Amino acid sequence: MAHIALQEGVPGIVSLMMFSPETAAPLNELAEVLLRNDNSLTRGERELIAAHVSKLNDCTFCHTSHATFAALQLEGGWDTVDAVIADPHAEAISPKIAALLDIATLVQRGGKAVDHAAIDHARSTGASDAEIHDTVLIAAAFCMFNRYVDGLATWQPTDRADYAQTGAMIVEHGYAAATPRPH
Repeated sequence: MAHIALQEGVPGIVSLMMFSPETAAPLNELAEVLLRNDNSLTRGERELIAAHVSKLNDCTFCHTSHATFAALQLEGGWDTVDAVIADPHAEAISPKIAALLDIATLVQRGGKAVDHAAIDHARSTGASDAEIHDTVLIAAAFCMFNRYVDGLATWQPTDRADYAQTGAMIVEHGYAAATPRPH
């Protein structure tokens, strides 16, 4: 049961956005910029970073939703996502993405855990300063999103199928389409 009065049957952050449309708009705008704007990392790769951090934080809603969004946008779909979640150095991804996932893991532990060795390794795989920046910001933002969703004890379905329709909508229309309008 949620810690605050949320609409029954509405999962995760969606219920929180309905509760507070004023905060929903900037949160969705942040997600749009981080995960969908033009970038040298693909949308699927950025969603994979979000899913990875959310899995580390044990946030079922954020992990499953962003894993779905990644699967819909990555070559190999769910096979790729499942392989990477099981092993962030899976052959399904490039060494650069594996190095960026290592940085995201360090951010999830705490910002000061990110060290020169991890940054140097990412650079040695071809990661740019912009990609390193974006990885750190995605990981930090998803620590916040995960704590928002879990901190208010939102309802979180565990079946991937429950995320498919929203996944298709986000992939096609973006996060702004998910922002509830104030009454």
